Amino acid sequence: MAVRLMVIDDHRLLAEALASALKLRGHRVLAAAAPTSGAAELVVSRAPEICLFGTAAPAEPGTFDPIVRIRRERPQTAVVVLGPVPSPRGIAAAFAAGAAGYVRHDERIEGVERAMAKVRAGEAAIAPQLLQGAFAELLNPAAQPDDEGRRLLQMLTPREVEVLVRVAEGEDTRLIAAGMRIAPSTARTHVQRVLMKLGVGSRLEAAALAARTGLLDRAVLETPQGPGTVG
Repeated sequence: MAVRLMVIDDHRLLAEALASALKLRGHRVLAAAAPTSGAAELVVSRAPEICLFGTAAPAEPGTFDPIVRIRRERPQTAVVVLGPVPSPRGIAAAFAAGAAGYVRHDERIEGVERAMAKVRAGEAAIAPQLLQGAFAELLNPAAQPDDEGRRLLQMLTPREVEVLVRVAEGEDTRLIAAGMRIAPSTARTHVQRVLMKLGVGSRLEAAALAARTGLLDRAVLETPQGPGTVG
């Protein structure tokens, strides 16, 4: 099925080459542009279904600021980041900013199309090995806790902190319910409240945000019994 999309990369030749390949496969490419710093303006004005966002430096501060704006002003547009495999923190930062997918730069065109189909269906698109690496980093964040982490922690109840910790550990609703000795429906409610309070749309985004801001580190330091022992 044809997709209305934009391709934006810091290297214009890469953007144009990918755009041409996708056009040949029947997709409607609204624009192929550079650099990524102008992505938000283009997406807000043209309203594609999907934006392919290519970057060679996903771990650099500010790289994903345009995605934050896109998610705020054009939430119907799903952003798929095309990048290298840096430290998993770069991948986590992409999802924390609101990206719906992360695909390696050297992926085949069929892999890019599969990612587009997934995010169009409302799913996260990321290869399992990249996801495993990102979660490994999330569970051992190197960043120091900051004021944002403190602010977010204050928004959550002790039970919601425990839910967030379990989400970051990759537990699904069934495991969360069993570990906390609550009904699955109650566990789902807790997860939805955590997502709502953190202002994110998925469990992966919540885990990434918690790692980026040091929220989980603060939870361990400031919760009297520690998040793993709450109620």
